[in-house]
Amino acid sequence: MKINWGVGLVIGMIAFITFIMIMVVTMMTNKEYDHDMVTEGYYEKELHYQDEIDAESNAQKLSSPISVEKTNEGWLFHFPEEMTNSPIEGTVELYRPSNKKLDFVLPLEIQEGTMLIPAEKLLEGQWKVTMYWQMNGEPFLFKKQMQY
Repeated sequence: MKINWGVGLVIGMIAFITFIMIMVVTMMTNKEYDHDMVTEGYYEKELHYQDEIDAESNAQKLSSPISVEKTNEGWLFHFPEEMTNSPIEGTVELYRPSNKKLDFVLPLEIQEGTMLIPAEKLLEGQWKVTMYWQMNGEPFLFKKQMQY
C-alpha cells in the first residue's frame, strides 16, 4: 500500500500532537519539574519596595560590608564592628528558588562579629539570602544571591 502526501501529513500531525500531549502530562505530574518561582506574598512585598531601597542604602553606609565565607560547617557571615556593639533585632531569610519547601527563616544572632548558618540546613544549589534588622531605630537590609 502506498501512502500519499495527505495521509503522511495527517500521520505527522497526529505524531506531533501526541508528543506535545505526552510532554504536557509529564511536566504537570512529575515532581522533578515542580519549581516555585515566586515568593509568598509577592505583591504585598512590592508595595514596600521603597522601604527596602532605604534599608539597603543604610546597610551600604556601614563601616565595612557584610562578607560571607563558605566553610565545612556552613555559611559564615562576618559583620562590621558597629553591628557587634549595638543591640540588634532581625531575621535571616533563606529562599530556595527551585523548592519553597527548603525555605527557612532564622533570627539574626551575631556572636563575636559572626553568624553561622549550619550546613545541615543547606543543600547544594542556588540560595537567596535576605537579612533584615533594626539598629538604633533604623532599618537595614542585606541581600545576596549565593551558590552553596
